[in-house]
Amino acid sequence: MSTRRLVALVIVVVLVLGAGAWLLQSSDDDDPFAAYCSEVEDRRGELGAALAAGERLGLIRALPTFELLAEKAPEDLRDEWTIVIDRVTEVRDAFADAKVDPATYDPEKPPRDLPKADRDAIEAAAVRLGSQETKLAFAGVSQQARDVCKTPLSL
Repeated sequence: MSTRRLVALVIVVVLVLGAGAWLLQSSDDDDPFAAYCSEVEDRRGELGAALAAGERLGLIRALPTFELLAEKAPEDLRDEWTIVIDRVTEVRDAFADAKVDPATYDPEKPPRDLPKADRDAIEAAAVRLGSQETKLAFAGVSQQARDVCKTPLSL
């Protein structure tokens, strides 16, 4: 083998090995889930505290945390987070527009002076929040946190 061929072969081997090592090197910057999983871990306590406030009020209190998690979410979770945030926002806005406290609201005995349009808006938002699409979105977000981040989110 000529010296030129040997030098060329050595250069090719070095380049291939260098490229392979570079591709195998793992850092948080290369892991699309690292920032999200870190955020999930960091926000788990405040999410649990917010959700402890009850079904309706807890989700509304958790909304800012949901938004922070959605910002860090990998691309494959964006649709699920969008559904979760949209549905909780609809409920929050329906209560705010009606000037009704979600913590004390009883759908079986709504305030007597609450206009029918406001009752209907609250009910429609609640139905969308309880829809199969929303349940699947919550399940997808929870599953990802459990499987990829190894951190359970109790949604």
